[in-house]
Amino acid sequence: MATTNDLKNGMVLNLDGELWAVVEFQHVKPGKGGAFVRTTLKNVLSGKVVDKTFNAGTKVETATVDKRTMQYLYADGEDFVFMDMETYDQITVLGGTVGEAANYLLPEAEAIVATHEGVPLYIELPTSVVLEVTYTEPGLQGDRSTGGNKPATVETGATVQVPLFVTTGEKIKVDTRDGRYLGRA
Repeated sequence: MATTNDLKNGMVLNLDGELWAVVEFQHVKPGKGGAFVRTTLKNVLSGKVVDKTFNAGTKVETATVDKRTMQYLYADGEDFVFMDMETYDQITVLGGTVGEAANYLLPEAEAIVATHEGVPLYIELPTSVVLEVTYTEPGLQGDRSTGGNKPATVETGATVQVPLFVTTGEKIKVDTRDGRYLGRA
């Protein structure tokens, strides 16, 4: 248990049986009336974002979320198998939990897996990854670096918009948060 005065960004709360991560919080002390805490919370499982206001000093239940660096091993149908780097234990993370991160996961890549009471909640990837372009249309004569974009398929099967000069077989850097091309690797 903690009070609303102890809130910090990234803290996970257990409200009504659901886990919510504190995205932002602000202590407000109006000239008239009692102080309160205005928060922006994100549901850990669904990703839904809500604003919630608490009276200052209200007790809230915190949830312990264990974040560990794990290595992605292989896909098992719809699910993904990760190995703990310290204990070598393997856990299976459901495909729905991995979500869009699957577009940037290569075997042996490291990711942070967050668990609560042994249940995987979400995974965090590095902000950028290096992937090889497996197919893209060839550039045409006169294409310039500022000329526009074309779709390219990378080794994970994801499609990334790249500049016209990128060719098949090149390694590119991709932002894992929004799938943006960052440059050649």
